[in-house]
Amino acid sequence: MATKPLNIQETSIPGLVLLDLPVHGDNRGWFKENWQREKMVGLGLPDFGPVQNNISFNDAAGATRGIHAEPWDKYVSVATGRIFGAWVDLRQGNTFGTVFTAELGPDTAIFVPRGVGNSYQTLEDDTAYVYLVNAHWSAEAQSEYTFLNLADPTAAIPWPIPLEQAERSGKDLAHPELPDVVPMAPKRTLVLGANGQLGRALREVIPDADFAARDRIDLADPTAFDGVRWADYDTVINAAAYTKVDEAETESGRTDAWAANVAGVSRLARAATEHGLTLVHVSSDYVFDGTHESASELQPFSPLGVYGQTKAAGDAVVATVPRHYVVRTSWVIGEGGNFVRTMRSLAERSIDPSVVDDQIGRLSFTQDIAAGIAHLLRTRPDYGTYNLTNAGPSVSWADIARRVFELAGHDPHRVSGVSTADYFAGKEAAPRPLRSTLSLDKITATGFEPRDAETALVAYLADA
Repeated sequence: MATKPLNIQETSIPGLVLLDLPVHGDNRGWFKENWQREKMVGLGLPDFGPVQNNISFNDAAGATRGIHAEPWDKYVSVATGRIFGAWVDLRQGNTFGTVFTAELGPDTAIFVPRGVGNSYQTLEDDTAYVYLVNAHWSAEAQSEYTFLNLADPTAAIPWPIPLEQAERSGKDLAHPELPDVVPMAPKRTLVLGANGQLGRALREVIPDADFAARDRIDLADPTAFDGVRWADYDTVINAAAYTKVDEAETESGRTDAWAANVAGVSRLARAATEHGLTLVHVSSDYVFDGTHESASELQPFSPLGVYGQTKAAGDAVVATVPRHYVVRTSWVIGEGGNFVRTMRSLAERSIDPSVVDDQIGRLSFTQDIAAGIAHLLRTRPDYGTYNLTNAGPSVSWADIARRVFELAGHDPHRVSGVSTADYFAGKEAAPRPLRSTLSLDKITATGFEPRDAETALVAYLADA
């Protein structure tokens, strides 16, 4: 039996991919690798993680089924016989209604993304139609199907066997025509920590996401995810965390920090893995000890305190998720209480602060962090860890305080510098890294250029 190399080709419907399958035969029959994850993913097929294998056997030529758009991805092939397949894009968007047709036999397969209507007509007797799906069938899931009539005049599918001569089910005969079809909505992004500084900024760049605050999903609660319908989402952004750096050093704070930043993140990572989600997890410069002038994504963890230890442990857990982005940032400034707002308030109230001058780093404005996350999700560079702060020279907290005073119209010399050791003398406080500058080479290589921190600070104070 003649064979051809494994090959994939795009179609007129985005995400619908046709495959040529090598079939090896001799006097006994033939053999093929019907689904070969490593080879097919290597050629560009999505790593869609099938969990169920179904077979539809058709006695006679002319059996016609569809058009069904299902809430999962499927990989369709033929074990015996041949079919004429027709696929119609029934997803929201500008390709809604696009049609693609092809004949499939044992040497051909097709990947059908969620929301693309699938239908076929058997061209030979005893045709076995085989498909893998990446979600388990349930009555609840069936209620989310979208249907199109096989005879829809807009799609105008050229069935080889006229439909009036074909075998169809009563249900398929009753499906709506294209003007009456409700398009299948895309999966959504779930954002945890919706009311935090970053969560509020993410509302501006991903307005259609589902935003969950702590009163709805609390990472520290072992049952927090029990009611979540993961099938509704393709991405989760974890902007929630225990961030009380000093309280984390106490007995109760230590427990709370580990509960949210490690145990909660572990449960989230498990869910993301099981459901094939992309997990974006926000990390911190506190995973390092501050002994390097500029920390790259490859630098080993070396946290000084409990908070940093829990963030490092959470990062390690997230790294096990097949589709993950760890976004590491530092010195976060956004909507709500923060260092910049505090310094401006002190300036306006004629209070002259002492601010540490031996901790060096860069500010990270939530507007830029959110934009960077949106960029990663839009462009999909290699999964992994990406440092994401504002750009520009490294400065101290005292330098920033003086600049805030100056921009607010006050004398910057009112801010006096003090060492970290002297500032925290006699106080119960967590150790802090003295250098928090993160290298931005990796994120900029993806095409994202964070704003200069000085530029961002001026704009922030103008708007605040």
